[in-house]
Amino acid sequence: MGVQTPLRLLELAGQSLLRDEALAIAALEELPTELFPPLFTVAFAGRHSEMLKAMVQAWPFPCLPLGALMREHQPHLDTFQAAIDGLDVLLTQEVRPRRWKLQVLDLRRNAHQDFWAMWSSSRASLCSLLEPEAAPPVRKRRRVEVSRAGPKQPSVPVEVLIDLCLKEGTPDQSLTYLLKKVKQRGGSLRLCCQKLKIFAMPMQTIQKVLKMVQLDSVQDLEVNCTWKLATLGRFAPYLGQMGNLRRLLLSHIHMAPHAAPGEEEHCVSQLTAQFLSLHHLQELYLDSISFLEGRLDQVLRCLKAPLETLSITNCLISESDLMHLSQCPSITQLKDLGLSGVSLTNVSSGPLQVLIERTSATLQDLDLDECGIMDAQFSAILPALSRCSQLMTFSFCGNPISMAVLESLLCHTVGLSKLSHVLYPAPLESYEDVGGTLHLGRLAQLHARLKQMLRESGRPSMVWFSANPCPHCGDRTFYDPDPILCPCYMPD
Repeated sequence: MGVQTPLRLLELAGQSLLRDEALAIAALEELPTELFPPLFTVAFAGRHSEMLKAMVQAWPFPCLPLGALMREHQPHLDTFQAAIDGLDVLLTQEVRPRRWKLQVLDLRRNAHQDFWAMWSSSRASLCSLLEPEAAPPVRKRRRVEVSRAGPKQPSVPVEVLIDLCLKEGTPDQSLTYLLKKVKQRGGSLRLCCQKLKIFAMPMQTIQKVLKMVQLDSVQDLEVNCTWKLATLGRFAPYLGQMGNLRRLLLSHIHMAPHAAPGEEEHCVSQLTAQFLSLHHLQELYLDSISFLEGRLDQVLRCLKAPLETLSITNCLISESDLMHLSQCPSITQLKDLGLSGVSLTNVSSGPLQVLIERTSATLQDLDLDECGIMDAQFSAILPALSRCSQLMTFSFCGNPISMAVLESLLCHTVGLSKLSHVLYPAPLESYEDVGGTLHLGRLAQLHARLKQMLRESGRPSMVWFSANPCPHCGDRTFYDPDPILCPCYMPD
């Protein structure tokens, strides 16, 4: 027989212990620290609920990354409840267990991915968060604890880290059970959520959940709901408590068609006032927000920190809105600017030119897709574009641009050493008619011309490719230089 691998030996040890679960639980006080992770893994996979409950109470590390284990092994409700029950028992004990190190129960499935594998395969040391301190001999420590047991030790809250996705459908039984325990334990069990996504769900249900969450722990918030402005106003006070928020996405907020006079302004003011509390906000995404036109300044002036990302998509904004945006103090450090789907056809080029100039020192990604920008406007912003020294990607599909302006763009940007990808619309000369029918051969010739210019300019590796919506289905068709056709172009 060959020599068994360390992983196999640990598995066998775990299986042997679990044949007598009562004996294994009694042995936890004496169990070497390095055996806890592999034994916990075997107990979790085998649905040994009582063992899991006991191991949570004796866990010798500050963090228990249960979410990563749940990702590897499809969790059952009973095993999840056993882990939560173990934590619950731990918090009710008047005298802390000798090996109590647990400070964080991490239910995030993408965190600590290597913890279980590392402890199962070797004794490799981990980061300080998961590294236990040396424990003194058991019997000596027990006598000390008994002799010194006096008044109840002050409780130390345990944090439960979780990423929440709130949406309609069958209630998540695991989440329901966790929220019940959080409510029962009060301040001793703190529910912390770094990433929070809200889809279609009754506001009353959302409020019940948010009352259980430590809102200052939320760093990434997405609200993808078809909400009326008044509904967003009810949500606004919770947003204001998310003082450590770094990324905010609001999508599909619309105004009621027959709102009472002053109600709309009140709701907008209620929302924008919350931005005053978001001192760490770095990324702001506003998509399909119907109340933004004429009010962008009201949003921008409440921003307290420089933004790294600003994306305003599929919104109506006025020329004065764009002017306020170009003068906003919070945009001077932008790395990512997106105005996709914002109609700029009837807006003068001045504000956009100023906006690009003021972000030119830091801007890395620029998206002007489907803005209705025409030749004259595009030509006006070329000098500002040529000064964007950090620019890496530029996309402006869906704009009616001629080949002459495309060639001018290439000449203005070929000196930008970091610019690697340009996604451009099929030039006007490549259409057969006003109905939008592309002449693929003509487009290939024009694309070849741009490629040749790149080679002659010493930038053959810069990627320029064209993308246009299919007139039949709307899906994008890419050309580089030959078309990657959508099924509408394919023969039956």
